[in-house]
Amino acid sequence: MKIHSWENAFLAAGATVLLACGAVLIYTTVVIGIHLPGDHGRIDPAQVTTTPPFDAPGVRQLADGRYEAVVIGRAWSFEPAEIRVPAGVEVVFTATTTDVIHGLNVEGTRLNMMLIPGQISQNSYTFKEPGEYLLICHEYCGLGHHMMAGRVIVEEGTAGVAATSARTDGEVR
Repeated sequence: MKIHSWENAFLAAGATVLLACGAVLIYTTVVIGIHLPGDHGRIDPAQVTTTPPFDAPGVRQLADGRYEAVVIGRAWSFEPAEIRVPAGVEVVFTATTTDVIHGLNVEGTRLNMMLIPGQISQNSYTFKEPGEYLLICHEYCGLGHHMMAGRVIVEEGTAGVAATSARTDGEVR
């Protein structure tokens, strides 16, 4: 059986693409350190509201001057529904869900996380400009999905920034 030059070209192209994908996979796992989430970032979905930091969702100032926004997604709302943070400060979003898969997307930013029941998701962002940003669920989560929204209010400086939780440990006032 004689193999034609076109067949050789397609075989070579296929092998090249396969090798390139393998190289990218090795690079992202070994050099960049991208991995699937492990059990170390998991909690029992039935115990989310009694497990720190989700026992008091809201905003608090961390010791190093950053802020943490702890968010729980559940059908069909975010807790808290309103997050207030100062402009120009790094905000670490720590989130999970208690029921089904939800999304957490802050419109106009690169903040986009998938919330899996019991899996703790974290992402940080620095809001440079004051304003109001829409917080939406981008994963279909049932009949009330279209109503699942909140907002992030970014205020000038730190004056007047209020937490939206009942936290007492480092609560922002």
